[in-house]
Amino acid sequence: MPMYVIEREVPGAHELTAEQLQEASRQSNAVRNELGSADLQWMHSYISEDKIYCVYIAKDTDIIQEHSRCLDIPISRVCRVGSVTNPTTGGA
Repeated sequence: MPMYVIEREVPGAHELTAEQLQEASRQSNAVRNELGSADLQWMHSYISEDKIYCVYIAKDTDIIQEHSRCLDIPISRVCRVGSVTNPTTGGA
């Protein structure tokens, strides 16, 4: 399945507490299970000052959009990942 990066505008995202992040994760997992966990896998998220970037593996963008609608968390942008690189790409 393809990998996607989802950008969300969340003013003050960096101020979210550990408890708030834990609850958001719990809710996300519950919705994912309702939608069919085989079609959507949340890998991890990066939280910056006013944005959250989430990495998902999903069958398509429709299920990502539906997941977001169910959570009532808007998506600013969805980008399909074309390739991944890291320090090991250049050789050891």
